[in-house]
Amino acid sequence: MRLLMEEELFPSTPGKVKIERAHAFNRQFHRCFASTSTMFLWALFLIALTISYLSFKSFVDTGTHYFNLSSSVSSSSSHAWGGLQWEKHVRTSAEIRRAEGMSVLVTGAGGFVGSHVSLALRKRGDGVVGLDNFNTYYDPSLKRARRNLLSKSGIFVVEGDVNDARLLARLFDVVAFTHVMHLAAQAGVRYAMENPASYVHSNVAGLVTLLEACKSADPQPAIVWASSSSVYGLNDKVPFSESDKTDRPASLYAATKKAGEEITHTYNHIYGLSVTGLRFFTVYGPWGRPDMAYFSFTRNILQGKPITVYRGKDKKNLARDFTYIDDIVKGCVASLDTAGRSTGSGGKKRGPAPYRIYNLGNTSPVSVPDLVGILERHLKVKAKKNMVEMPGNGDVPFTHANVSLARNELGYKPTTDLNTGLRKFVKWYLSYYGYNKGDKSGM
Repeated sequence: MRLLMEEELFPSTPGKVKIERAHAFNRQFHRCFASTSTMFLWALFLIALTISYLSFKSFVDTGTHYFNLSSSVSSSSSHAWGGLQWEKHVRTSAEIRRAEGMSVLVTGAGGFVGSHVSLALRKRGDGVVGLDNFNTYYDPSLKRARRNLLSKSGIFVVEGDVNDARLLARLFDVVAFTHVMHLAAQAGVRYAMENPASYVHSNVAGLVTLLEACKSADPQPAIVWASSSSVYGLNDKVPFSESDKTDRPASLYAATKKAGEEITHTYNHIYGLSVTGLRFFTVYGPWGRPDMAYFSFTRNILQGKPITVYRGKDKKNLARDFTYIDDIVKGCVASLDTAGRSTGSGGKKRGPAPYRIYNLGNTSPVSVPDLVGILERHLKVKAKKNMVEMPGNGDVPFTHANVSLARNELGYKPTTDLNTGLRKFVKWYLSYYGYNKGDKSGM
């Protein structure tokens, strides 16, 4: 029958069909399917053939996926996750090396604060596993350079998104984390006007995904996470205190961080998660973020390019409570050390759990022109300044932290003034990027 079909469908003379043989084929075809039982057998045959094909394809795809996961994991990070080798890296990195130590999942570990906190925890013997998606908000090569530092200290950084619920569930299956240091976020006040969806995705949806994983974990970890001084928004009472109202955000970034505080409070109330929120005030220092003013000022001054210095609408200079990275790290670690335990199990609350919010600042605001002056002295280069009135882009004219609560409950005490901190930053910047005087081509 197959030969007959081939002959009729592909005739020997192109464009010419043998009618007589076509009639013979039709007679055979009708006889074959004349009875209902024959048609039923054909249907069963086709169904069985389809099921066999799909089962085989699924087997091949699953095997290929597992092979790729197992073979593509490196000692420092991986685009994929899963497999025995991957699990081994995670467990080894999470291993606690000191008495009464903790095992911490650090999200945003390839970031500025995340990398510094991870190194500090590892140095004292805590287990640390990092998570970062290495997005392109700023140059990913800087994030990967930070990751290399972590790798040299034995810290494994999983390359993945905090919105990936399957990945988070797998991490909590592999390691019973005692704490989570959640620093992954979409940062930057002005960028929110260009890409608002990224802030909702990372700062709201990502936070909820993480909290869902934490509340379902057994045991539930204690959570410390990065809020922001931006939540104070249009508040004009200084210095800013945790008891002040934060219902007038000036930017979408601030609004997402404020939303985060409300969301974490909800999970604390319903599921018994221990939560500590940290309101950072303008963190700076070595390995910092290139989108920050002090960083971009340094780059442009060395390249001989003008810098834009904003002023308030009343021509008052903007001021920031610049806080050196080492002081921030001390506050983060102290928050982990003093975090009470979560009280839930398997998503069910058994009792009240701690919920805390602290300011982490330097308490000494410095004007932006003074910041530029300090950079000029350390760089030994005069800046070309363009003084511009601050646009309505979500920035606020000043920030000033009251840290008395953190001092009393965490023992937090900032010790690095801006002059000292910027000197250390400039030393790192010149070492990392290199600089030849008179070279205006960039770095």
